[in-house]
Amino acid sequence: MYEEIINEIKSNLGSNKDLNRQYLSSQIEVYKDHPYSKEIIKEISRLMWNCLSEEEKQEFKEITVRENPIMDILNDIYHDIENGNYDTPLEKLDTFMETFPGMYEDDKISEYHYFTNPLEELVFRKYIGPEKELRYIPDYHPLLDLYYVYGFLLLEKQRYDEAEDSLKKAIKINPVSARIILELTEIYKRHTYTLNEFVIRTSDALKYSYYPQDIARCYRNLGYYYVEENDFKTAQALYIYSMEFEASPLAYAEIKFIQSKNNNMELSLKECVEIIENKNIQLGANPFILDVLNELINEYDENKLYNQLLYFLELKFDLTNDEKTFAKINDTKEKLNY
Repeated sequence: MYEEIINEIKSNLGSNKDLNRQYLSSQIEVYKDHPYSKEIIKEISRLMWNCLSEEEKQEFKEITVRENPIMDILNDIYHDIENGNYDTPLEKLDTFMETFPGMYEDDKISEYHYFTNPLEELVFRKYIGPEKELRYIPDYHPLLDLYYVYGFLLLEKQRYDEAEDSLKKAIKINPVSARIILELTEIYKRHTYTLNEFVIRTSDALKYSYYPQDIARCYRNLGYYYVEENDFKTAQALYIYSMEFEASPLAYAEIKFIQSKNNNMELSLKECVEIIENKNIQLGANPFILDVLNELINEYDENKLYNQLLYFLELKFDLTNDEKTFAKINDTKEKLNY
């Protein structure tokens, strides 16, 4: 039904953009009470966008950036958050969210996502995949950051149910964001009777992570779980291995705590790796992510897109400390005249 209507509308469009806009506007009125009105009007709006000249599109984008309440509220509160003042930003966001109408919400035809980079989208398509037509939320509507920051502040104030709701909205927008998933795990760590959801979500985050800090946090999470399970050897192995990705004082303190409770138990890195593998826990970065990084690096290198190339080379080097990658980074910087 929906596709037939859209095809009919498209078939009535001609080469005159002004007439097309008038016709499309009339169709919004025709279908305003249709069962698929929401989806039809969205598609009509996209068709109207195509009727605009490049100058009109650019003007619209500039207006959208200038008059952007999401950008405004985030810019207003970031300074306080960075300085550890959470009360004022939360008050402002509470007020903002009371009247925020929501944007880019899924409908019967489309689902809306935002990915930070092509790597995230390829990971999404590999492990989750869209159930409907995938559409992208533009950069100038940072809904992901809005829901993430609000969830973070709510969590800090122990408003757990509200925090979970906001973080789940962020994850719906980007289901493979390890940063957001790991923030959600803090709720399941502090505010649930079991750690089942905590472990499941952490395992997902580990699968999707491409920053060393996120990988390290996943192993610290799993280390916490095994401490709670009184499996101190596995816990220590996880905390020690996490230090390969981030030299965290938290991990160091946990290692010393476990050793103090277990006759100063010592484990070599090799022993830690064996323990983790025996628990069927992913070891290091997901091989699929490394493969995709290599594919993206080759693609951008072949097309001489050096800014993008440098970005993905640095991601790869942070995960692998590979000497050839480091040399390629320096070579790319020279081409960019760094």
